[in-house]
Amino acid sequence: MNEQPTHKKTLRNCIIIIIVFFLGMLTMYGTFYYFPSTIGTVVTKLEKDVTVTDKGIADAVDKVYDSVVVVNTYVNGEQYASGTGFVYKTENNKAYILTNNHVISNSNDVYVTFTDGKIIKTEVVGKDVYSDIAVLAVDEKDIISIAQLGKSKDLRLGDTVFAIGAPLDSAYSWSVTRGIVSGKDRLVEVELSSGNTKTPMVVNTLQTDAAINNGNSGGPLANSNGEVIGITSIKLASEAIEGMGFAIPIENALEIAEELISGKEIERPYLGVYMLDVINAYYSREYYNLIREANVTQGVVVTDIEEKSSAALAGVQKNDIIIKVDDEDISSSAYLRYYLFRHKVGDYMKLTVLRDNKELDIKVKLVAN
Repeated sequence: MNEQPTHKKTLRNCIIIIIVFFLGMLTMYGTFYYFPSTIGTVVTKLEKDVTVTDKGIADAVDKVYDSVVVVNTYVNGEQYASGTGFVYKTENNKAYILTNNHVISNSNDVYVTFTDGKIIKTEVVGKDVYSDIAVLAVDEKDIISIAQLGKSKDLRLGDTVFAIGAPLDSAYSWSVTRGIVSGKDRLVEVELSSGNTKTPMVVNTLQTDAAINNGNSGGPLANSNGEVIGITSIKLASEAIEGMGFAIPIENALEIAEELISGKEIERPYLGVYMLDVINAYYSREYYNLIREANVTQGVVVTDIEEKSSAALAGVQKNDIIIKVDDEDISSSAYLRYYLFRHKVGDYMKLTVLRDNKELDIKVKLVAN
């Protein structure tokens, strides 16, 4: 008996809902049609509120910039080479400049140019081939600024670093390049020159992807606080390699620099053997059979020994093949020198050699050359 009124009530509610829905749709359409600028204004305002800024490392660069110098070397009055250096300390009215040995080697005169354009002839305080470090000196009154020094051991992979130098020529002096610390304790094999002699060496370095080119050698590698943590020194360059630059850690450079300033001769241990890398000895008629029978692919062959040298007194013999130093595998004479020079005169060093195809450990007491 009540079914018909209930049905009518339900129908009425449905009609009301449909009417409200269509009225809402008409209201929205009217708003978009007659007032489009209202919605557009809100979106525009949100876009203007978003700002991104990157101030870079300009403040850090300012701290070290005026301490950097361009180094030009001359032979018989003619310009011979150029590089970079930086003032790292003053003492007794002198200012001391760090650079690479290979920047100034084989030259008669060395001049430095400061950021204000002033050119000063320098005194070569000292230089060392094996560390590739050299120290120059000028009067304290001639400098503009002194670099602040940091600690390379505090660096972490990915830290921001930058280099300042004179890549290519003086037209690009004091160029700044930025990158990150790509690696620490990288052992890089290089040839270090002294006169006409080239010696293969392994150098412990910091690796960075900051651009380093010819002319940057001797310049500072600094952290984001503007503190020098390395001396840019080596760049691996080939078609297959991009963005691999290397620097000598500042602690290593300072240790050598202070010895040079003190006037002390840098003493390094001396083994007293003549060597040939296994990889080269294999192609030598004299050592081919020795290498093949030993069945080795790396190490060094002792081709001769100096009488009464450290090696001779310890019992090292001609035709021994040195395969380890202090239990570290060595691939070449460059690596043997690296481990040798980590020792001091008077230390003992263990050599592992192959003799008659048997391994033998020999304890060597190291003396100076």
